[in-house]
Amino acid sequence: MLAAESKVVSAPATNGVNSELVISWKQIVEPVEPFLDAVHARLARQVDEFDAAIAPYAEYALNGNGKHLRPALVALSANALGGTSDSHVTVAVIIEMVHLATLVHDDVMDEAEIRRARPTLAANYGNEIAVLFGDCLFAQALKLASFPTPEICRAVAMATNTVCSGEILQTQHRRNFEFSRADYFRVLEMKTGELFALSCDLAALLSGATSAQRGALRRFGMAFGTAYQIWDDCVDLFGSEAAAGKSLGTDLEKGKLTLPLLLLWERANGPDRARLENLVQNCRNGELSEVGGLLSKYQTLAPSLKSVHQYLETARQALCELPESRGRESLLGVTEYLARQTDVLGVHA
Repeated sequence: MLAAESKVVSAPATNGVNSELVISWKQIVEPVEPFLDAVHARLARQVDEFDAAIAPYAEYALNGNGKHLRPALVALSANALGGTSDSHVTVAVIIEMVHLATLVHDDVMDEAEIRRARPTLAANYGNEIAVLFGDCLFAQALKLASFPTPEICRAVAMATNTVCSGEILQTQHRRNFEFSRADYFRVLEMKTGELFALSCDLAALLSGATSAQRGALRRFGMAFGTAYQIWDDCVDLFGSEAAAGKSLGTDLEKGKLTLPLLLLWERANGPDRARLENLVQNCRNGELSEVGGLLSKYQTLAPSLKSVHQYLETARQALCELPESRGRESLLGVTEYLARQTDVLGVHA
């Protein structure tokens, strides 16, 4: 489900450009590294909150090597408004647990074997265990959301509902070429953008932000998260598993119509449309290269990546409503980081 941070490039750098990207990310999060360390430590302690018999599943799920992008957005958003507190750490842990739960379920649905350069929970322990443990993660996240004000718990519950609803809508429209680009962007906002928006919004709430500032940060998170998911969908079709550290081609095999495929459908002539529809209906690993040939023939990568940049610009514009600060500059840096990853994908695909 986006779930996407999971899908941030996390494998060791294999060339100079990727090395620069890693350095860039480290520079962005350097001011909030103590915060991220606190989030990581508190996530690790959540293992003790589960029954001892299922603790191994919790430890496997909660101690992965992801970038903790959503917690980073919590910290950076808070810094843009003055600084972080222990409550920000708790909110970051809650959102990360919801995100991890969606990943566990997503990997079951996609039959993915690799996530963050290691076997998925489902690959390790089976689908039944993975589904049930994903439910446990959702429940534990809501348990942690018991703040003195019900607003945070309500926001987390509503966001979780939105994320799952977005995944349902995408599943309903598998292999259905009546699924429009507008439908696609709406699903992305629901299943991925929502948790990014929640990260920024709750950070602002805990920082005592004005309603205008909260709205600006929520818009930033939604636009950035949507851009991130479009990029991730492009990685699934044009990236490499060695660089991404995850199974690729799973969206196509499951009939998920992502932006490059929708653009291909719009641009293709009659015979190629028929071939594409047949490939999507009956896709197997051996036919992925044939789909790739059609994607290349109709030059769908460049306009897809252009959409990433458009959403990133929307995110940057939202930040104009915040006071100038190093925190705001760090949030702008996050958009530049994804913009650079986007450009690298365009060069090396």
